[in-house]
Amino acid sequence: MTVYHFVGIKGTGMSALAQILHDMNYEVQGSDIEKHVFTEKALEARNIKILPFSKENIKEGLTIIAGNAYPDTHEEIVEAVNIGLPVVRYHRFLGDFIQKYTSVAITGVHGKTSTTGLLSHVIKGAEPSSFLIGDGTGSGVPNSKYFVFEACEYRRHFLSYNPDYAIMTNIDFDHPDYFTNIQDVFSAFQDMALKVKKGIIACGDDEQLQQIQAKVPVVYYGFGDDNDFQARNVVKSTEGTTFDVFVRNTFYANFTITSYGDHSVLNALSVIALCHYEDIDVEIIQQRLQTFEGVKRRFNEKKIGDQILIDDYAHHPTEINATIDAARQKYPDRDIVAVFQPHTFTRTQSFLGEFAESLQRADHIYLCDIFGSARENVGKLSIDHLLEKIDNSHLINEEDTTVLKKHDRAVLVFMGAGDIQKYQQAYEKVLV
Repeated sequence: MTVYHFVGIKGTGMSALAQILHDMNYEVQGSDIEKHVFTEKALEARNIKILPFSKENIKEGLTIIAGNAYPDTHEEIVEAVNIGLPVVRYHRFLGDFIQKYTSVAITGVHGKTSTTGLLSHVIKGAEPSSFLIGDGTGSGVPNSKYFVFEACEYRRHFLSYNPDYAIMTNIDFDHPDYFTNIQDVFSAFQDMALKVKKGIIACGDDEQLQQIQAKVPVVYYGFGDDNDFQARNVVKSTEGTTFDVFVRNTFYANFTITSYGDHSVLNALSVIALCHYEDIDVEIIQQRLQTFEGVKRRFNEKKIGDQILIDDYAHHPTEINATIDAARQKYPDRDIVAVFQPHTFTRTQSFLGEFAESLQRADHIYLCDIFGSARENVGKLSIDHLLEKIDNSHLINEEDTTVLKKHDRAVLVFMGAGDIQKYQQAYEKVLV
């Protein structure tokens, strides 16, 4: 029997895939750095063996799944090649694996993880479904009809996939260390569109996505009148959001979601459109939308004393806008305090003005030092360049977060894709 060995098993996609294969009764193990990563919890719950990196881990009979973060020169990959073991990259393995199911790739520069989580929750209410979410969550059901997975545009990895369906949430300029401009990002999505086999569900309110060409039907969703699936009569409250859906101008149904902000309505619309296309019962869609509890690191809340602490992955100006808007909808009578850690020097440099503008939607702003990537040429950029652009913003460090205590009854939103959680954890210790 094949034993799958994951090189870099703690990566979010790798961890999720390991969980799926384990759930489907394959034998799975992996290796990684020894530092604790949040993805380990789900692996440990399944008793999946996690080893420290060593070429001694590589033995006859293994099939190696290599994480994208590790080069061909990594000691375990070199050893596997020397022994003559099969070595396959994560995205290539996943591309082959999804062919056994009705596959739905969720892609877009923002909203992938939340939408993948939402669709997988809704669709498994109708049919056996497996899913891979970019927050490190995976679930494999041996007799699955559907396979729902997050497909990332970074380095054009999603071009390894030929899914039945693709949901495209938006196209925006991001990953400036790889993409040169918005046209470069668009070209990646255009190439992806041509690989889809049955249909594309795309946000019609997105100017870039309106230009997508495909060999399959493109169904558009959004708030605008031209969309095939349109949200109307949106009612926002502190409990969630309710809206009517019209399919090509004909009333379809009323839906309630437990999340906040326009972006959450759009994510739900994409799920409704895909399920409608697959003839899933409207009552199942309505019920499942109301029982979705969210995904990791997306608007995760804690109440401590009279403050609300929110952990969110927002690391791009568009995402910061969405997160602050969602906080305002849920907590209209409280101050919003943004605690932001920029992720990568290249992104900070590219969006310096836009970051300043989006953060100013908060009532108070604290900035953490930039979380750099090992691949970057840092140059002279520092967090001071962003501080200068935002009036009344302050630098905060992990050793001293007590200043946040002065914001009575406030909502503190800790945002970033690096290790912003350590700032929140440090602050929670101050409050105890």
